[in-house]
Amino acid sequence: MLKPVLQDAEFLADVADARADLRNLHLWWIGQSGFLVQWQDRHLLLDPYLSDSLTQKYADTDKPHVRMTERVVAPERLNFIDVTTSSHIHTDHCDPETLGPLLKANPKMELVIPEANRELVVNRLGLVAEIPYGLDAGATASLAGFKIHGFPAAHNLVEKDTSGRHKYLGYIVEAEPWIIYHSGDTKLFEGMAEALQPWAIDLALLPINGDLPERRVAGNLDGQEAATLAKQIGARLVIPCHYDMFEFNTASPEKFVSTSRILDQRCRVLQCGERWSSAELANRQP
Repeated sequence: MLKPVLQDAEFLADVADARADLRNLHLWWIGQSGFLVQWQDRHLLLDPYLSDSLTQKYADTDKPHVRMTERVVAPERLNFIDVTTSSHIHTDHCDPETLGPLLKANPKMELVIPEANRELVVNRLGLVAEIPYGLDAGATASLAGFKIHGFPAAHNLVEKDTSGRHKYLGYIVEAEPWIIYHSGDTKLFEGMAEALQPWAIDLALLPINGDLPERRVAGNLDGQEAATLAKQIGARLVIPCHYDMFEFNTASPEKFVSTSRILDQRCRVLQCGERWSSAELANRQP
């Protein structure tokens, strides 16, 4: 099993150390599509999966979710989170064994979800119906200094509920002056790149595990598609995700890296638990 580069107390110490650097935005990959974002001592979690719930659920089935990478940190130890997102209802993006302890450790934490999924999320987490902050594509929430915009995602299709609200979202996050695009689970769809171009995205966080029918799960961008999309939207940097978590649903980042080099698209492959800081880009002053 792969071991995170930083884990448990060492991971938490690195997060604490980064607080002293208020000039830079800091981000840690915490596995699958999960990221911790720190900006001026405020903390945003994007789609965290920090349990073994799926491994346990599918252990005795014909689709075992064998974990490849150890957990970075227990969710209850993240007691400093201001906002957490869930991009859709799949358990690796909306996990009760992750979100439940997070909510308990952070009683004032805002939980952002697709409005179309409110009933499912409330029932799964045992929440009061009004607690999650629901967004749809084109809607915006300003929470704890982060401005979060809903953006469509196709997993595998752009799906809507009977009220026309998107079941799968990506999120465009403004941590002024930085702009992050976290796609959630998505494939390419018509008009996607054109809709993202005006945002002048600094950092794109994109899945690379692809879409293989034999996996019998909804698919995502592959490495070549992720690198190409990042180039098309003018992202200053792209970081891959959604791999090295489950043996049956992973991919190597090699094609992502080689395509990025061919396209002259700046990229960074993180190890699980590793920090990225905006000092690697030309700083933008707040």
